[in-house]
Amino acid sequence: MLGKTWVILKFFFFLLLAVALAPEIVVCATAANESEAASALADADAELTLAYLAVLKAEEAGANVTRLLVRLNESGVLLARARMAYSEAEFEETINLAISTVSIGVEVQAEAVRLKTAAVSESVQRVMLTATASIFGIALIAFGSFWIWSQLKKRYEESTIPKSNSQDAFTDER
Repeated sequence: MLGKTWVILKFFFFLLLAVALAPEIVVCATAANESEAASALADADAELTLAYLAVLKAEEAGANVTRLLVRLNESGVLLARARMAYSEAEFEETINLAISTVSIGVEVQAEAVRLKTAAVSESVQRVMLTATASIFGIALIAFGSFWIWSQLKKRYEESTIPKSNSQDAFTDER
């Protein structure tokens, strides 16, 4: 009987110990999740800022960033939802929404860099085409002006040079 009592006593001791330590374990787990959620929110906020700056640079380069702005808006909505979840102590939801925000931010940054590169390349091609056309046009005007000048000079010389002597002799005999 003493053995059975000893087992029951051990059971109640461990039960009492578990009940006493359970709030601390839960608080530690919650604190860890809270710090992870706060860190995830900070990362998401930083990533969204970087994505916005990348889109701004792409737009300044002349890229069409309409689709990227839509994706940034989606990411902003997810970040707002993550902040709401954090304020309601839903840390797992906060982390999941923050991860989605970061994912969209990285995607938008990569696309913005690609669009910026394409816009800069297109701009360089446009400048080269304009420069080539301008040089060709200037050369054409210069050669055309020289040709017209030579034709006018030729006509002027023909009209001002005295006629040959044979014609003068013919006119004198009359």
